[in-house]
Amino acid sequence: MFSRILFIIPIWLILDFYFFQSLKSVTQNLSSATRNGVHWAYWLFDLVLILIVLFLIFINPKLLPAKYIFVLVGFVLLSLVPKLLVLPFLLLEDITRLGSYAWNFKNNIPYPERRKFIGQIILGVSAVPFLAIIYGMSRGKYQYKVHHHTLYFEDLPEAFDNFTITQLSDIHCGSFTDHASVKRGIELANEQKSDLLVFTGDLVNNESIELDEWQSLFARLNAPFGVYSILGNHDYGDYTEWSSPDAKAANLNRLKTMQKEMGFRLLLDEHVKLEKNGQFINLVGVQNWGKNFARYGNLEKAMATVDRDSFTVVLSHDPTHWEAEILRHPMPVHLTLAGHTHGMQFGIEIPGFRWSAVKYIYNQWAGLYNKGKQYINVNRGFGFIGFSGRVGIWPEISVITLKKRTV
Repeated sequence: MFSRILFIIPIWLILDFYFFQSLKSVTQNLSSATRNGVHWAYWLFDLVLILIVLFLIFINPKLLPAKYIFVLVGFVLLSLVPKLLVLPFLLLEDITRLGSYAWNFKNNIPYPERRKFIGQIILGVSAVPFLAIIYGMSRGKYQYKVHHHTLYFEDLPEAFDNFTITQLSDIHCGSFTDHASVKRGIELANEQKSDLLVFTGDLVNNESIELDEWQSLFARLNAPFGVYSILGNHDYGDYTEWSSPDAKAANLNRLKTMQKEMGFRLLLDEHVKLEKNGQFINLVGVQNWGKNFARYGNLEKAMATVDRDSFTVVLSHDPTHWEAEILRHPMPVHLTLAGHTHGMQFGIEIPGFRWSAVKYIYNQWAGLYNKGKQYINVNRGFGFIGFSGRVGIWPEISVITLKKRTV
């Protein structure tokens, strides 16, 4: 991860020097001691970050556990993102200053200095993402939100009218640092008192050992019809180095065993019938399958014994599977539950407007979508990875109510 940051360090420093010019214009009327303190704090913050990154790259890459690496990434974003967002304003001011100087060149008017009020505006604008990232790192990553959806189906068995499903996804327990907050999220999921609880993949970041300190907490998840799970792309251990193929396989087997110990019924390209009052619906679980990620899943195998014309819910981690295979399957899938995108953990969601850069990668990236009578819910994720925080896209607990549509 940090080897990528190595290539942007020169750009990072250039950006620092550029932004510093605005900071100097704003602090020029402060006392010498205050001004110097602000300037020293500005440079020390970034230089310490850069030195830590260089140390991790060249001297001891394994000094910090992954969860603290993600915190460090957050501080890097804290430095870079506000400056990048105000960069167009800085460039516009400099173009204006250059134009003014060129226009008055013959009059021997000196090159205009940065205007203090422009610097104040730029600092004010940059403070918004700065404070948002601080909030996202300190509180946002555990700010669990419950999203309710009610779906109507003509062919839903009457016994399952008002049947409720709580969906969790992308727990990434190897990123957690706060037991009390995670416990609160688990309690909130149980408080929904749904008939069924499902988990749609990415329990860990890479290794089953990450689950050790969290296993007893997640074992508290329960529902009358059981807790069912599938594997996500991170669960297979594909993103870390193993001493041998056998070690990788043992890790995955241990993760499967731990899920069983937690009371999770792991579905590996298979389906179960959920019965109520003599009627049933199908719950199908597919291993990870994604357009740009590993394709372990086998939808045909999972659907092989599903009764034709019966009501079917599919658990599939990556939402690209929906358009690529699930919608095309000869036996209709009424509802697909997915995760994977995290909503990029960074975006804007307000009534009437929703945006994240991840929308340019995934057609279905957060919330409920439908094509005709077929639906997919993309859970924003319970945990986080890469960046130890969430800004605007909060961790999610989905609650879906199935209703019988009456003519």
